[in-house]
Amino acid sequence: MLKYKFIIAIILAFSIIFISCSELRKAGYVDKIPKRQKYALSGNEFIEKARKLDAEQREKLILEEICSGNFPNFMRKLVTIKTMAIIDGKFTEAKYFVMSDYLMTGSDDDFIRLPMQPKTAQKIADEFGFFLSTPKICDDIYNNAKIKLEPHPLSTARDNFDTFVQHNKIIENQRRQRKGLIAGIKKDVVITGAMSKNPKTGRVVIYGWHNLDGKPVQPVYSGHVDWYVDYSHGIRLVYQTILINGKPMNYCDVLNDDKLSILLCNEDDCTCFKYHVE
Repeated sequence: MLKYKFIIAIILAFSIIFISCSELRKAGYVDKIPKRQKYALSGNEFIEKARKLDAEQREKLILEEICSGNFPNFMRKLVTIKTMAIIDGKFTEAKYFVMSDYLMTGSDDDFIRLPMQPKTAQKIADEFGFFLSTPKICDDIYNNAKIKLEPHPLSTARDNFDTFVQHNKIIENQRRQRKGLIAGIKKDVVITGAMSKNPKTGRVVIYGWHNLDGKPVQPVYSGHVDWYVDYSHGIRLVYQTILINGKPMNYCDVLNDDKLSILLCNEDDCTCFKYHVE
């Protein structure tokens, strides 16, 4: 009996993988992420190198390392999120695909999550064919997360790189080697249509860091200039193609559609927005 249960479990596991891969193929997924090189910097090696740099130099290093494929292999396994809404009296389903954690660099066993400027995050997203989360997507991810951790705020030296390192260690102590879609550990740098009409240009928008009751610590906030980065900021990438009732659509087309935008956005203005890159 145990033998048969084991065989059935294996079949189910492969079925889940097949379904996930099938959905990604339907979305036209193209893996533009280079393989991690054998001698790429580990998380701790990155830390030692980044400590010697100023903020702008560190941003360049982050961009170089991640765009070269220097991040854990588990980040390449996208997670499917499904959401539904009643549109024109009918149930409409959207499926989108997210990275299981926030952008980081290093290996599967030695990595550091990296807060970064929105322009750096936008460049990485564009390079790999992804986009930055919306506030609604942040909520959806939290609701579907396998690992939900309690926020752990730090009050001093918030924009210091050593604080970034300290916060990463706190998260890892909470995670305790558990694997899967994780949430509740960072405020997301998000896109929002409202920024297109904001008279204050050059801003970063943050949202999230959900408590265990599901309520976000951080409401949508655009008070920081776009060069400001602190330990609590995280970058969650979402694949650019959304499946709407099984039909592939670019996320901007979904956000710019007066009816379909409700699937990805819960704000008054859902116009597709991107951060300015140089």
